[in-house]
Amino acid sequence: MALPLQIRRMTQNDIDIIHMGLSEHDVSQPLDYVQRCWQENQNEKRVTLLAFCENEFVGWGHVVYRSEYPYFAENNIPEIQNFDVIPPFRKRGVGSVLIEALEKDAFTISNTIGIGFGLYADYGTAQRMYIKRGFIPDGRGIMYDNKPIEPGAHVCVDDDLCLYLIKTIEQ
Repeated sequence: MALPLQIRRMTQNDIDIIHMGLSEHDVSQPLDYVQRCWQENQNEKRVTLLAFCENEFVGWGHVVYRSEYPYFAENNIPEIQNFDVIPPFRKRGVGSVLIEALEKDAFTISNTIGIGFGLYADYGTAQRMYIKRGFIPDGRGIMYDNKPIEPGAHVCVDDDLCLYLIKTIEQ
């Protein structure tokens, strides 16, 4: 049975709702980060979409219009970032509905959109979902802190070790 979901843009009144909703789970973010996201929404640097199930905050995601990843920035590819569904609502369709809304927003400004993810098991569900949705590797290999990893290099396996994917729509 599908959950009754509402997807909408972030408002200033959502700052505390988001912070508290994430803080209760393994996806917590500092309050100053949530406030910065709101400011970037106001400055049209990003759009933040929120997912609610029966008025309960269950997840969020962002489209950043100018990525910090050099390849995306150089090619004006908007990037979906910080895509989080709180644990009790995972594997219930929330992520699919939310990412579809984020993709739709990103495709209004570009025929190609991007996303990156970590390479350890915590990202496994997201990795599979992005591939199923038609994202493919951008062909530049793995990155650490947005810089290419050379063969034979030793790097820390943490949130800064990423593979970036792209998805293109035909016009």
